[in-house]
Amino acid sequence: MAQKIPQGFFSRNIEPVGYHDLNGRPAFKLAMQEVNNRWYLYFAHLWHRGWSVLDVTDPAAPEFRTFVAGPENSWTIQIQVAEGKMIAALERIAPSWGGVDGQPFVEGFFIFDVSEPTQPRRIGHFQTGSTGTHRNFYDGGNLVHAAAGAPGLTGKIYRIVDISDPTKPREVGRFSLPEQAAPTPGLKFSSHGPAHIEGNRAYLSYGDGGGTILDISDLSQPRMVSQLFFRGITATQGIHTFLPLHRRKIALINDEAIREDGDENLNLAGIVDISDEKQPRMISLFPLPEPPPESGLKNFYEKGGRFGPHNHHHPNHQACLEDRDDIAYLTYFNAGLRVYDIRDPRQPKEIAYFVPGDPKVRVGAKPSKLVAQSEDVIVDRRGCIYLSDKNHGIHIVRLKSIWPYE
Repeated sequence: MAQKIPQGFFSRNIEPVGYHDLNGRPAFKLAMQEVNNRWYLYFAHLWHRGWSVLDVTDPAAPEFRTFVAGPENSWTIQIQVAEGKMIAALERIAPSWGGVDGQPFVEGFFIFDVSEPTQPRRIGHFQTGSTGTHRNFYDGGNLVHAAAGAPGLTGKIYRIVDISDPTKPREVGRFSLPEQAAPTPGLKFSSHGPAHIEGNRAYLSYGDGGGTILDISDLSQPRMVSQLFFRGITATQGIHTFLPLHRRKIALINDEAIREDGDENLNLAGIVDISDEKQPRMISLFPLPEPPPESGLKNFYEKGGRFGPHNHHHPNHQACLEDRDDIAYLTYFNAGLRVYDIRDPRQPKEIAYFVPGDPKVRVGAKPSKLVAQSEDVIVDRRGCIYLSDKNHGIHIVRLKSIWPYE
């Protein structure tokens, strides 16, 4: 049975299609597969330990299918699905996010068989020997490209893991920055991930290490090609996403808003020219989201919660997901989902937005003021857009028109 779409939303050129409350367990990262003409949305939970599956074949009436419990006191917030496998990240919970300091946690990533889409079956476990993994990249085949902790190094590094035998996953290559050998006061060097892979190149978002391009033609020895730095410019997190659109030789890049009071540096989101991979260069910024007049807000900073960019839609070479490089979909925390026309990379334009209504019930500890906080977005081949939130279920929306101003 279809659930009611929470009211109080603001939208331009986007129409709501469906909603599911996820049985009171908000989602964080999203993934998808299409099997026998049925569409399955997989999601990792933010405040609860585990993963769930939603049948979204009818996007107006999504059906909850299963919940798989994860290990206690362990973050299970990141997920990837491809070729019948699910890569589920495990890591130590960051302070103030619901973990218990000093208690055991499980780290690394689980490998699940999801060839039976609604019955995930665990078949392997990779362990980092450290804090675990965050946003990993898996597009099928035998390799997982992990943003992983490593003994003796600060932050996360890039580790390449062979899962050809999922019962015995093994590292085959790694890369770290020299600054990770010891803490650097005032700076954060950490591979946030995912390490997007295009041929023999890996594109890494590396915090204060910037947008980093690696040559991985020799998996055992990834080699630096270039770095694009933003030290002292970006928000607290540093570079969060570096997403290549390889056909056009450009990349989408953004940091992540962290502070709820807005008292941090520029919220950076824009486009990088990577036609000369040895000298990538920033060529434009996305326009800053403005509150709709009917909201009564002067700006989104005064709304409460975080305001700033977070996650882009990532096609990840999956046939079930939309793969186009003329539009960018970006979640913006309390400003919801923003959609941009990037046909002219020098002049990106906002063409649509959807800001969910503020939640009525608090599920997790954040944000301190109970407002909508859009977390992740993916778009399927049918044009259905899926949006997760800290204290909501899944909103399913659709663009009304692609180029509304023409």
